[in-house]
Amino acid sequence: MSEVDFERVGAILRQAADQFVCPRFRCLDDDAVSIKTHENDLVTIADLEAEVFLSGRLSDLLPGSLILGEEAVFQDPSTRRVLDTDDPVWIIDPIDGTANFTRGLPAFGIIVALVQHRRTVAGWIYDPLTRSMYSSAIGAGAWCDGRRLHVRPRAGRPLEALTGCITRRMAERKHHLFAGITQQGSAAQDYMALADGRLDFRLFKLLNPWDHAAGVLMVEEAGGYVRLLSGKPYAPIFHGADALLIAPDAETWDDVRIALEL
Repeated sequence: MSEVDFERVGAILRQAADQFVCPRFRCLDDDAVSIKTHENDLVTIADLEAEVFLSGRLSDLLPGSLILGEEAVFQDPSTRRVLDTDDPVWIIDPIDGTANFTRGLPAFGIIVALVQHRRTVAGWIYDPLTRSMYSSAIGAGAWCDGRRLHVRPRAGRPLEALTGCITRRMAERKHHLFAGITQQGSAAQDYMALADGRLDFRLFKLLNPWDHAAGVLMVEEAGGYVRLLSGKPYAPIFHGADALLIAPDAETWDDVRIALEL
């Protein structure tokens, strides 16, 4: 694993939030928001400025490292090729949950992952409003501000006692099978809840690496079970049509998959 100062990375995320994200929360002018591909796929001036800042500071922190940023990929899809190299790559989502951010809803976060040899080696998720910093590294556990994280064990609970997050369309047909179905609109918030034992399972169908590289490692280091529906382990690449299911253990993963008819 590339040597990296965890505290320095955390400080960079906090600075990005304090300088570019929080000052614009509920203070966005109309011309500060643009539509990318559809009405819920948005970018703001805060996304763009925070990504530029994070890209520069993180690449300086680890000389020779490359950058894969969500907004840079939208502007130039060829930048996706950095994941094909053996160089360390910072994967950056400057504001995950931009649609919530633009609507003044507090469910969003900043996500950063460090990938090397096509494997996530470290990850950070930061909630700018609560100032909670979640981090993980291979073999070192998952942590939030000095507190070690653990997924919530199923401990014999039936499916009807589990709480999860699935697509809205699926929830219309399957919500009665579980204790609760939540929709946060932010992968950052979902991964924090999964690693912290506040959410039992999650199905993702959009697998852009900036949404998942850090969170998957975090859940796995907190004791959870993560697999693509194809049965393969997750890797921080562009997965196309596959989907990702997260649960506290392999048995629950399979039970949820069957219940959802996946």
